This record gives sequence, C-alpha cells and structure tokens, in this order.
Amino acid sequence: MPMETRYHYLDAVRAFALLLGIVFHASLSFTPMFIGWAVMDVSTSSLVLPFITVSHSFRMELFFLISGFFSHRVLCQRGMVHFLQSRFLRIAVPFVVAWFILKPLLVSGWVMGFASLRGEVDVLAGLRGGFQSLQTLPAGLFVGTHLWFLYYLMLTTVVAVILRTLFGRSERILSRADAVLRWGIKCRGSLLLVAVPTAVLIAQMQTWGMDTPDKSLVPHLPVGLVYSGFFLLGWMLNRQPELMERIATVSRGTLGATVASIVATLWLSTFQLQPSHPGFQLAHLAHAFSYAVMMWSLLCVTLGVFRRFVDRPHAIIRYLADASYWLYLIHLPVVVWLQVAMAELPLHWTAKWVLICTLTVAIGLLLYDLAVRPTFLGKLLNGRKRERILFAKTPAPLPQN
Repeated sequence: MPMETRYHYLDAVRAFALLLGIVFHASLSFTPMFIGWAVMDVSTSSLVLPFITVSHSFRMELFFLISGFFSHRVLCQRGMVHFLQSRFLRIAVPFVVAWFILKPLLVSGWVMGFASLRGEVDVLAGLRGGFQSLQTLPAGLFVGTHLWFLYYLMLTTVVAVILRTLFGRSERILSRADAVLRWGIKCRGSLLLVAVPTAVLIAQMQTWGMDTPDKSLVPHLPVGLVYSGFFLLGWMLNRQPELMERIATVSRGTLGATVASIVATLWLSTFQLQPSHPGFQLAHLAHAFSYAVMMWSLLCVTLGVFRRFVDRPHAIIRYLADASYWLYLIHLPVVVWLQVAMAELPLHWTAKWVLICTLTVAIGLLLYDLAVRPTFLGKLLNGRKRERILFAKTPAPLPQN
C-alpha cells in the first residue's frame, strides 16, 4: 500500500484502546472487595471483575502495536531526525509535564478516597496532602501515576531505534525478518505460536495477568518485553501492511479462541486466592497460557471489527481519535475525584459507572476543544493545531481526513 494511505480503522482502534482505559479505571471503585484503589463505592458488583480482567488483558498491547505501526510510518516519511524530535515532543515532554501537574491531583484523590471510607471527605485537606507529596522528591520521581505507559513507550522507541541503526541498512537481515513475519502470520496455528512465549512472560508477573509497572523507573523486564514485542510487531507490520489486514480479520477460529480463552481465564483466576490448593502452580501456568491466548485473540478481533465497520472517513470518530491522547493523559484525576464524589450516593453502580465515564469524557473534550486543539498543546500532542469544533465562532465542519 502507498505510504499516503489513511488507515482510518487504526486511528479508531488507537482511540478505542485509550478510551477503554477510562472505562477500565472508572470501574475499579465498584469491585466487591478492596483492591487498594482510592475509594470503594457503597454499590458494588462481582460482575465488574470479569470486565477488569478481560479489558486489562489487551488494551495497552493494542495501543503499543498501533504505536509501533505509526512510528515506523513517521520514520519512513520524515526521516530519523524528525522522528526523534516528534517522539521527544509528543512522548517525553507530556510525560514530564503531566506528571508534575497530575501527581498532586491523584494523591489528593487518594487522600479524599481514604477519608470517604471513614465518612469524612475534606477537599482542601486532600489538595494539601496532594501538593505536599511533591516535597518528598526526588523519592518516587515519575512513579505512581497512569503515565507509566509513556515511559515504556519511550523505552521501546529507543530499542526500535537501536535495532534500526544496527540492522536497518542490511537488506539481507530485513528480508529475512519480513519473511519470518509473513510465515508466522500466514501459518496455521499462528495464535498458539505467539501465545507460548507471551505466556512464559505472563507467568513471571507478580499478579495473575499483566502487572502495572507504576512503582519504579527500573524497567519491569517481563512487562517491558511484552509491550516492546507488540510495538516491534507493529513496526514490522508497517513494512508489510497487507499483513496487518490479515491479522485484522475476524474468523470463526479467532472468535472461538476468544470465547474459550476468556472462559478459561476467568475460571482459572478463581485459584489465585487459593495458594494452598494442590493444583495451584498448574493452574497458574494454565492461566498464563489462556491469558496470552485471550490477549492475542481479543487484539485480532478488535482490529477485525474496526476494519470491517470503521475503515472509512467518519467525522466524529476522527475527532475522538485526535482527542483520545489528551483524554487519556488527564482522565485519571477526574475519574478518581468523581468516584469519591459519588461513592456514598444511593445510586446503582451501573448508573454511577456510566456517569463517571460520561462526565470524564465530556470534561476532557470541553478542555480539549477550548484550550488544546487550536493551541500549542494541540500541536504538541497531535502534530499540528486544528480548528475548534465545539467552541467555534462559526460552525466548523468536523474533520474527515
């Protein structure tokens, strides 16, 4: 395919992966047991747990795959100097700046959340506690927020650039790598082929599933290998975009693997709290394998569904795709504060969940259109400034391309 091709469905998939993260975090206050989250709502349900397990298994892997695909595309179109400059401005700068702005707000949410468990929320005390947390620096520098994904995106980008520098000029090595990728994707049983090494890494996680590496700047090796693997796969797929289309196909086999792996993973996860069970270690290994199959099959199904239904220009989807990076950057303090505000309300958990997600996206979009999209922030996050849509002085058409 020509380099100018617009991959509308991949733009939509990237937005979906980030927006799913908002829904994921919004669900964490409704679990029926305390999981260390900022607040525990008075209305909970065990139905939230399967959603948490399934959604957490593939959303960031999907994001890293798409990031690798578009990163290689930018490199080929603009060259290495522009690529490194754009990655620094769009990843490193937001990581540092957003951390210092959002970390105190997140800590204040945790302070208010724990106070709400005692029935006494003090917003001012929460804010004081949040900003006082910066006084402990440099201890805990750049850890403790949802921005870890930017840190790992920087690390995987560095790995990709090093590999490109070492082997990028060797046509023999590149052609062999392309041939191996074609064989792996086209061969029967390719899902199981990639699930085995992924399961080996998942089995080394501290939890049953993908760990969240937000506690230290020291790279979490199994997590880093998983995410860098998806990034490098996307990078290589951009060299042969027809293979992405082969992955993005919903087949009966993939659907069957998805359903079976979800059922198996949820059932095997019941052994996680039974370390004395005689089959605990076997269940752990089986869970790692079923989790890996679930991860890969959900990734393929998601790509296939979006390619089938969203592979064409759509104004609203393009607008959300442009805004999704900003929405994900700022969403977590908004989610936590809304969870604290609604924790004691006598509403069903589903109503609160929908309200938190809706209000978070609405607040984020209002700020995006008013203060980000047409300003230097929009150029920083999206590569260029764009006209306001929601706050346009005269009606502006939604973007189509």
